[in-house]
Amino acid sequence: MQIAATPQPAAAPRLGRDTWHLLATIAPGIVWIVVFLVLPSAYLMGIAFMTNGAYGLPQMPLTTQAFHELAGFGFLGWSPGNLYTLLRSVWQTTLATSLVIAIAYPVAYYITTRPAHVRPLMLLAVVVPSWTNQVIRAVGWMNILAPNTPVSNLAAAVGFADPQMGLFPSQFAVVVGLVYNFLPFMVLPLYAAFEKLDMAQVEAARDLFANPVRAFIHAVLPQTLPGLMAGTVLVSIPAFGMYVIPELLGGGKAMMLGNLVARQFSEAANWPLGAAGAMIMIAATLAGLQVLRRVGRRLGGDQEVVL
Repeated sequence: MQIAATPQPAAAPRLGRDTWHLLATIAPGIVWIVVFLVLPSAYLMGIAFMTNGAYGLPQMPLTTQAFHELAGFGFLGWSPGNLYTLLRSVWQTTLATSLVIAIAYPVAYYITTRPAHVRPLMLLAVVVPSWTNQVIRAVGWMNILAPNTPVSNLAAAVGFADPQMGLFPSQFAVVVGLVYNFLPFMVLPLYAAFEKLDMAQVEAARDLFANPVRAFIHAVLPQTLPGLMAGTVLVSIPAFGMYVIPELLGGGKAMMLGNLVARQFSEAANWPLGAAGAMIMIAATLAGLQVLRRVGRRLGGDQEVVL
């Protein structure tokens, strides 16, 4: 009589060398994200729901007063000033991003069509201005757009600006500064996308009697969409929270949300209100990323565009 052996439970799989190597590789990045992104965001979230103390420092008890103040509700009643700042930030970011896209597309395409030995020099010319300190570049635009300069005199001659006021400080100066500052961040991703452009699709669109606009929409845009989405993220998110350019070129006339947040931690001494503004910036950034993903999926023919 033969007795069947009782099957032994399988041993739990042990982590192999490759798994430990992978964990050791990604651990520094995870620690960096937790320390410099997750923890500060959690700290800001906690401050946003605290009460403003006598000297601007947060204290207990927990409250939503900071968000009420951000919406404009104060001890003197309701004021739309903070909402105007938020809407101005959205408008100026949208306008600057649109202008950057309109300028970067022909620039990136033109660089792509140049001889191979010339392209690095042209890309270098696009990138070199960003090597200069942002404050210095903003001060340079302050001098260019100041009253009694050739640019301001030309604008006054066509009725675009007051002859005595010039173009600085103004919202126009802020938008110009944003476009100038973030143009390289759109040109480089689009240039990388144009290098992979399949010209056969463009020629096919022309053979089917598509005008330049239709050829761009149906043949060029879908192929360059990953570069466009990447550039839009690199431009719109930093522009929305920009502080230096609105502070210098706006002169207090075009304050954006980043300036409002910074002043609460310095001059106004209201840390909970500043933290609430920072939380609104984070929420707006996440919402903007979701909108860009949906737009990219729609324009890309329901294909996922990784941001």
